[in-house]
Order: sequence, then structure tokens, then C-alpha cells
Amino acid sequence: MDSARTHTSPSADAGTPATHRRALATEAVHAGRDDLAGRGLHAPPIDLSTTYPSYDSRGEAARIDAFAATGAEPEGPPVYGRLGNPTVARFETALARLEGTGAAVAFASGMAALSAVLLVRGSMGLRHVVAVRPLYGCSDHLLTAGLLGSEVTWTDPAGVADALRPDTGLVLVESPANPTLAETDLRAVAHACGTVPLLVDNTFATPVLQRPAEHGARLVLHSATKYLGGHGDVLAGVVACDEEFAGRLRQVRFATGGVLHPLAGYLLLRGLSTLPVRVRAASAGAAELAARLADDPRVGRVHYPRIGGAMVSFEVHGDPHDVVRRVRLITPAVSLGSVDTLIQHPASISHRIVDADDRRGAGVGDRLLRLSVGLEDVDDLWADLDGALGKRGNVAAPGRETLSRTE
Repeated sequence: MDSARTHTSPSADAGTPATHRRALATEAVHAGRDDLAGRGLHAPPIDLSTTYPSYDSRGEAARIDAFAATGAEPEGPPVYGRLGNPTVARFETALARLEGTGAAVAFASGMAALSAVLLVRGSMGLRHVVAVRPLYGCSDHLLTAGLLGSEVTWTDPAGVADALRPDTGLVLVESPANPTLAETDLRAVAHACGTVPLLVDNTFATPVLQRPAEHGARLVLHSATKYLGGHGDVLAGVVACDEEFAGRLRQVRFATGGVLHPLAGYLLLRGLSTLPVRVRAASAGAAELAARLADDPRVGRVHYPRIGGAMVSFEVHGDPHDVVRRVRLITPAVSLGSVDTLIQHPASISHRIVDADDRRGAGVGDRLLRLSVGLEDVDDLWADLDGALGKRGNVAAPGRETLSRTE
């Protein structure tokens, strides 16, 4: 999808019509950087200031009042790091362009971003959430435990409409889902939501593979720690949405302090520039590994999404902990979306916090392994997996389901 055109973007070239629609790959490189040439810069600057001088205290008061009223970004020079930061704002602009939304608001982590959404809706008296399992384990826990005063109804995609109540403030889905890679018909769910905002966790797909706002989602969540950063060296979250909702999110971010550090904003903006190339290359390797795993008698089932992507999950006949213990090139670690390949056992780590029956009911079995495929040579990765899976003998292959592509 990275050849698809994004919405209208400004151009630094006076000879280019203002209505020219740039491809996503072009936006990934240039969005958030449109003003650099005019400033005599090539690389985006990093603004590390926490506060900014102002000799007009009356004007400063008026700008703070305006922010308190609407959450709109203050016009003019920055005020204070908790209200906003120029470096972080560049990343937010770029991500909104890639997702095709009017705005984006960045946070210190993906969980901080989800928490802010729940707090916005809860402050309006809309504390009920309809959610579809599986979700990332900590997202599941945040909703189930009611840590922010929310109440959740779990359902499948077909049951969303029936689960709605007058106090429902949000419908939450993750597609492809973590870690089963189950896919949801986002347009159908958005239609079932009616006027209730649909939030789609788009961490696994990224805007390279799907843009949920085009299918009716009002909110698009990313753990930017993963593919958007892409190198395993930044912790962040972001919500892409319309400007009205963004204003409320900024107010919550200001009040709770879940701000993104400027250096993280810089690394994320840099990560976006290679996002289409990284996702495309890693997806090719993942598709090949999924095919090889599906043909292997030591593997009972392989999950790989129809839209593609760099994530593969598979269920082994043997002990999954032995596989994790025996890898050498692949890194056994939590998280995903880095340039190197990671493997983990969801039932022990990412989804350990979810009740065991709920976890298994959502398809997260005890023999399931999740693989985040990086940019290494696919034959080297397969050699490592082949050794980690152990000997091929004495494995009952008949009747196994080799490849699951779940919608």
C-alpha cells in the first residue's frame, strides 16, 4: 500500500501545485520537514528546552487560556514542554499525514496513549468500552481491571452493535491482533459503532499496510516503540485522530504529564523516513518464513495475516520454551518491530497478565510463539529456527492445520 496517495500536502517547490497528492513513501521522507529548506536546514533540529522565555505575560496568559478551553496547540512560540515541543510536533504532523487524519498526539508510551483516550471519554461520563479480543496483554489488563474507572464488555466483531450502551464511549479493536494476527473487517465494525468512536490499534500493520481512518475509525493507536521507531531504541505512543479529539488528548497529556521526550520525537521522525522500506522488506521475509513453518511437521499451525506484515505466530508440537531457549541469531525478547528478529512466548510474557481462560479463549494457547521478523537474510533466520525447533523425527503431522489466515 505504500504506493497509495495520501491526502493533500504542502510542497516546498513553488512549481508544484498545492493540490498535488504525494505517495505514502514520499510523505514518510518529507512530512514534518516541509519547512526545513526555508530555514536553511536539512536534518530536523532537536529542541530540548523545557521552558521558553516570554516578556509578554498578558499574551502568555491569553494563550494558556485558549489551550485550557480547546486544547488547540498555542500559536506563536512554545510555552512549556508539557504543553508541546517543536520536535515532537514534527513527528505528530508526519504521522497524521501517513494515517490520513487531521492531527496526532504523541505520548511517552503506547499505554499512556490508550490511557489518555480512556480518560477523555471517561471525563464525559462515557466509561463503558466495547472491546474485541485478543488485544495486547496490557491493554486487556487496563480494561479488565478497570484501573481508570472504565467498564468493559468483551465481544466478537459481529457482536459490537448489540454490546453498545448509552454510556459506551469507545469501541476498541486491534487488527491484525496481538499475538494471533486475527484480522477484523474494520469498515463493518465502524458501521456497527454508529456514533461511538472506533479506536483501532494499528501497531502491527502500520500505515504502510492499512489506514484505519479510511475505513471509518475515528482513532488510530500506535505503540510507536515498534515499527514507527523501528530500531528498538525509543519508547513512545501516538493517537492519530481529528483535531477536536486531539485537543482533548493534549489537555489530558498536559494534566497527567505523559509527554514524549524531544529526543524520542526526533528518533521517531527519523524512523518514519524508512518505514515503508523496512515494512516491505521485513514482510517479504515473514511471508517466506510463514510458508516454511507451515510445511514443517514440527509446527502444528501458522498464523499470518492476509494483508501481510512482518509478524508471524506459530504453534509447535514440542515445548515452546525449548524453541526460545535454543535460538541464537534470533533474539528472545519482548517487543517487536525492530530491524532484528525477536521471538517470545505470549502466554508467559506479553499476555501473562490476562486471565488464563480468557487468554486461551482468545486463541493465545500455551504452545503459541510470536515472531517479529527483522531485516536479516531469510535463509539465516530459517537456519536458526530450524535448529531451535529440534529434531524432525517422531512428530505426528497428519491432521495438522498448516496455515491460518483469519479475518
